[in-house]
Formats: sequence, C-alpha cells, structure tokens
Amino acid sequence: MTPNAVSTGSRRTTPSRRGFLASTAVAAVATAGGIPLLTACGGGRDTGKKDGTTSGKDAAKLLPAHVPSTVVAPDIPPRNGSASGFTRALPSSALKASVGAKKGQGSALTVMAPFWGTPPGPDNPYYRAMNEAIGVRATWQNQDGNVYDQKLGAVLASSDIPDVVVVPGWNLGGKIPSAIGAKFEDLGPYLSGDKVKAYPNLAAIPTDAWRRSLFGGRLRGLPMPASYVTNIAPFYRKDVFDAKGWRPPRSADEFLSLAREMTSARAKVWACGDMTWTAFSMFGVLSGSDKALGWHLVDGRMTNRIETPAYLEALEWSRKLYEAGVVHPDEKAQNQGDTSLRFTSGQCLVYNNDLSHWYGKTVEQAGQNPRFAMAAMDIPGHAGGPPELWATNPANIWAFVKKGSPRTVIEDVLAMADFTAAPYGTKERMLTDYGVEGVHHTVKDGLPQKTDQGNLEVGSSWMFLASPAPYLAHPDTPEVTRGQVEWQQRMGAFTRKSSFYGLTVAEPARWTGLMNDFEQLEKDVVRGRRKVADVQQAVSEWRTKGGDQLRDWYKKLLDDTGSAAS
Repeated sequence: MTPNAVSTGSRRTTPSRRGFLASTAVAAVATAGGIPLLTACGGGRDTGKKDGTTSGKDAAKLLPAHVPSTVVAPDIPPRNGSASGFTRALPSSALKASVGAKKGQGSALTVMAPFWGTPPGPDNPYYRAMNEAIGVRATWQNQDGNVYDQKLGAVLASSDIPDVVVVPGWNLGGKIPSAIGAKFEDLGPYLSGDKVKAYPNLAAIPTDAWRRSLFGGRLRGLPMPASYVTNIAPFYRKDVFDAKGWRPPRSADEFLSLAREMTSARAKVWACGDMTWTAFSMFGVLSGSDKALGWHLVDGRMTNRIETPAYLEALEWSRKLYEAGVVHPDEKAQNQGDTSLRFTSGQCLVYNNDLSHWYGKTVEQAGQNPRFAMAAMDIPGHAGGPPELWATNPANIWAFVKKGSPRTVIEDVLAMADFTAAPYGTKERMLTDYGVEGVHHTVKDGLPQKTDQGNLEVGSSWMFLASPAPYLAHPDTPEVTRGQVEWQQRMGAFTRKSSFYGLTVAEPARWTGLMNDFEQLEKDVVRGRRKVADVQQAVSEWRTKGGDQLRDWYKKLLDDTGSAAS
C-alpha cells in the first residue's frame, strides 16, 4: 500500500515554510495519517470571540471523549508521539468494518478542498462509490492547492459558501481566522463529551487534535491528526555511507568535518543541500511552522524563537556550510532544480525534507538503481549528545461546516467524516484510499495496486474531511515503515512542547504581518547575501514595531487560559 502521489507543481529547491507545508500536505497524509498506495507508474450560541485561544477548563467542556480504536492492532505501536506502524497488508477478506451501518441521510452537499494536480471529473465512479457507501450526495469543488488561499479568502468574504470547506493551517492568515468563527458551525452540540461516541472513528481521534480544532471558543473543525514529532528528517545516502565507511555525524562540528570529506567538486559530488531546517532542530530552535509555537515562557519571560541565541547559532552554522563549499552550488539560487533529484542521482549525499520522502524515493529508485538505499540520520545536539527538539502541531488541516446548515446536513457531514476517519485495515479505509477493487485497484501479491483509472480518480480530497490517528503503512517496503516509525520514536524522546503547543491561536490582526520578512532574511543570511548582524537589527525593529506588545499579549493569553502542553 503506497500513498497517492499527487503533483504539487512546485519545483523550488528551498520552498518557503508555507509553500513547503502546502506541497507536502498529501505526502503528510500518507506518512502520518493515511494509507500509502502503489501507483501503476444547528449549533450552540457563538461567543463572538475573535482573538486568543481556548484552553484549560473551557476546553475540557468542549472536547470530545477519546475512545481509542481497537479494530486493528498496529504492528508497531505508537510511542513518544510517533505514528503507529503497519508493515503488512491485509487481504480483502480480512478487512474489518468500522462503521456499523450506512449513516448518511441522503443530503446533497458541496465540499470545497485544495487539490494538487488535475482533479477528477465531478461524477466519476470513485465519488459515486464513496457517496453510496456513506449515504450522501457530495459534490466536490476542488481548487488549485497552490493558490488555494486566494480562493478561500474570496469564498469566505462572499455569501456563497459551500456546505463544507477545507482549511489548511498554512492558510490561517489575514482575515481567515476571524471568518471561521463567523461563517462556520459549532459542532460541539454533536461531538462534545460522550456525544462523539455516535461516531466511533471520530471518537478515536486523539484529544490533542480536537483541542487544535477549537476556533473562537467553539469546536468547529474536523481535524486531520498528525504526529507532533518534527516531520523534517535529514536523509543520507546509506548505500554510499556504507561503501565509504562513513557514519552519521553526532554534532554540528562532525557534520561539517564529514561534509568536507564527502565533497568533490571535480567529481560533481557535494555533501548536502541546504540544511537550515535541520540546523534549527540541531541547535534547539523553537518551531517556526506556526506563529504560536514560536513563543515559549523562559524563566518567566515570554520569548520568541528569533530572540534566542540558538536561532542565530543555527543560521551561522548553515552559513558555514555554504562558505565551506559543501552545499550543492545550485542551492544558492534557491529555485534551481530539485534537491531530491540531486540526492537520488548522487550529486548530493544529504538533504532534509518531509519524512514521506523516505518511502517515495525508495520506491522511485527501486526499478532504476537497485543499490540505492537511504535512511534518516538521528538529529544530534549541536555540541554532541541528545538534541532539544520542539513539538509541531497535532493537526493542521480541518473541514468546517457552513453556519446555519440544517441538522441533517451537519449529521451527514459527520457521517462522511466518520467514514474517512476509519483506521487502517478496514473496508472504509480501503475504499477511501484505493477506490473500488477491479476498477480503481487490483490486488497483486497481497498488495493493492492502483489502476490507471484509480490514479486519475482516487485523489486526496476525501481524506481532508477527517483522518484517523497518525499511522504509517507501507507493506510493500516494511523496512521503510519500521525505519520511519522508529526514527519518530527516537526523536520523540527528545521532543518538548512549547507554551502554546496544540492550541489554535488567533493573533490580533494588527500584528499578523510582523514576521513576514524573516524567512527571506534567513535564506539570504545562510547564502552569504546578508549578515547575521542584519538579523539582529531585524529583531530589534520587530520589537519596536509591535513584537514587545505581542509578547505581552501572549503572556496575558497564557496567564488567562493556561497551557495545553503536558
């Protein structure tokens, strides 16, 4: 079972954080909460709350009860925040049913979601099979994922809102967070507490993912759960390392020393691609994947990631790699080619990217280069010893129901979400991920393989309605599944949760653009176009332009609501 390979249209060597998140959204589904695929080639009263977050006792009253699924036991149980792992495929005859009976009441509804690649036709056999199995008549309005934020903003500003709207976390900018409270239903009357038990697969979603789904003081989002362990892994060419007798470095200095040994410009081999993402982890920099995660209470003072010595040290170390000439020269231009292609061709022996690349590149190279082997090196502490890693968010994509929807429509959306949140090893999961056997996939050697029609029609859209607890399942490459999960477990042992972990925080609009220029500044600094001193100056300006006021706002928010980190 291999994940659905969806083209994102992105060719950037070093994508922005927002672009990276968007371009790896579907891959993340596959590695952290979705089956992989073998390719043939009436709510309650609104509080009016706009800024801030919901935690503590207020959240406890809103959250659904948690009833873990016991339908299929994983081969590798989750630990330290990791996904669970499944290393074997289940034959069709052994698939379990997680939804007792068809729950849909026949509502006709529209769903808007991002899609990367060419979306299937609106009335294809896959959509019909899903609708029939659930008991609804859903029509999909798939939008280009690369510019989804533009479409989302326009739709939310209008009065013509689809019945269900998918919102990725990287699109929670501008006026969109406040629009969520104004435009979408409170699902608490249907899901809070024991009410969720009417939907067993939704009840099995971890509490942290539900807490992240609280918007404007109400439970509004249906989440796609994810492991909170960093998803950015430093990959290395294990086949080359083994042949040369190299071992993964255990400190920042060891990395640089080994990188010099690996690099031979004459042979057109360089040690690595841009390693800034790994540097942030190696030096213990707070997460930059979400604004709120970048704040943490340190010795009684609310501190932002850009104010820490670790932030500057990570940038300086990344800069040293460029200065030493061990980074592939095309990386300096940022948009010049694809680092992963340089990695598989042997021009670059280390690169960092989403954990899903481990599976994708392994399968890709199996028929081209049988000797190819890759692995993820453990992230070392910069001075040796264990690293200090920071948790990412336990959910970052949601489906929302239009405010004012009839009860039958809301219940039918929940029926859809309960179906798509079915765990691995179930009939519902198989249909969601692979479509109809004999039409969208066949089974060979016990493994489902998509047909050409399956590759065209069975896309990622349905998974965006809700997903099960994070899991990895690559029965065609069980060693990759085990490697991914065990890497997460080892890194999870060194992972801490910052003050606003797992909370969806809506910053006051006047400060939402304060950090906009830092990402490009980071890229310029490590490539030698700007100086580290320029970062220090930018931090000073950030403080005077609103950073200090924002610090006070976050401190008061933490004092008022408390932390969800444990």
